[in-house]
Amino acid sequence: MVNRKVKKSAALLLTVLMALSLAACGGNGGGKENAAAENTGSNNGAAKSGDSEKKVTITFQNIYPDPTTPSHKMINELVKEYETANPNIKIELDTLNTDQQKIKLKTQAASKEIPDITIVNPAAQMKPFVDAGLLAPLNDMLDQNGLKDTYQSGLLDYYSFDGNVYALPDGNNIEVVYYNKEIFEQNGIKDTPKTFDEFLDVVKTLKAKGITPLAIGEKDSWTGSFLFMNIVLRTNGGPGFLQDVMDGKKTFEDPAFVEAVDAFQELVQAGAFPDGATSIDATAGGNIFKSGQAAMWVIGSWETGAIDASSVAGKVGAFQFPTVNGKGDPNEFMLAPGSAFAVSANSEHLQETKDFLNFFTLNLPKKQFELKNAVGLGQKVDGDLKAAGYSDLAIQIAELFNNVKGGDLAFDNTMNPATAQVHLSSIQNLFVQKVDSAQVAKEHQTAFEANKE
Repeated sequence: MVNRKVKKSAALLLTVLMALSLAACGGNGGGKENAAAENTGSNNGAAKSGDSEKKVTITFQNIYPDPTTPSHKMINELVKEYETANPNIKIELDTLNTDQQKIKLKTQAASKEIPDITIVNPAAQMKPFVDAGLLAPLNDMLDQNGLKDTYQSGLLDYYSFDGNVYALPDGNNIEVVYYNKEIFEQNGIKDTPKTFDEFLDVVKTLKAKGITPLAIGEKDSWTGSFLFMNIVLRTNGGPGFLQDVMDGKKTFEDPAFVEAVDAFQELVQAGAFPDGATSIDATAGGNIFKSGQAAMWVIGSWETGAIDASSVAGKVGAFQFPTVNGKGDPNEFMLAPGSAFAVSANSEHLQETKDFLNFFTLNLPKKQFELKNAVGLGQKVDGDLKAAGYSDLAIQIAELFNNVKGGDLAFDNTMNPATAQVHLSSIQNLFVQKVDSAQVAKEHQTAFEANKE
């Protein structure tokens, strides 16, 4: 269902809007999670795990390394629950940060020895693993216990090929600018910036006072790309730039792309980012903001729960990425169908692995809701955030979903992996040295032409 040309902006818009159920006042005081999860007891999967005397170890590669975050707590608590109910099953966690996991998976894939459960990203990023026959179709598992119906409408399309679903997403998010309200107030910044020029002025004001304006961990190169593509979304006047390149309607040497490179380099030259940003990984970069050492953080809404669990809880707000040179709509966002759980087609314990993953994904929304981390999930959650004690930030983020008019997927979820790698390295290089924007654009176009499918 998904090919290299991702033409699903309208479908994804619908799935994002489905997240409004989180903000609805359902009259249940936040006590009702999705119905499938309610019907899932702690022994779910035990009756399907085969011979109860058979000792089975399932390897579970994941990207929740920070022990202070709700998602880290979620995975460990659900694993413990399952192991308690199924004493013959051992879940062995292989916990890495995002870039480490991607590199390790590529190495494992080369030898066709990927973990029983691993993490993949949607569309173009996961296609090579599907084409290589490394991932097991999950259609049968989705039919167990109503699991398929827990996902937002259309979301599974990003993880599907030729009628088969190969991975189950952990989220469906938008990229926002988190900001420390206390730092803004203390430095006389009264309003959040609505234009890129205002954004740049805020950066310069903060830098002049010795404050890191924008947290980032660009050792994991997707972080800079995700921010950069916000600018492209604006300079292009709306979504679809990468699609137009793939369709031959535009090239990377288009003025919209060159303008975006120039704007991004203005941020770098203004000292927007931490010193040595390319030596800081994404987790450490996020902690710069969550520890109050940076004023802003441009990242996906999946970080809301982690911010609320940090030392800056209660001090943080969020705003849309601003217009650039009068172009773009702030209600168009970089859209982020989440990383997703996939099962090895060569697993020695395929049925046991699917049984566990069925339990895990059915119970994930309930557990995340309890941990105040349900904003941006890819599964439906029926609950009243305010009544459940969610923060003002979480409620504000949920309200931003109300205004989503559309947007684009990340570069590496749209372009083929070879072109995406050139892009990631090229943007990462801008943190180190100023480069002629026309040269950056040409570098992208050359990579695209060399790697056309």
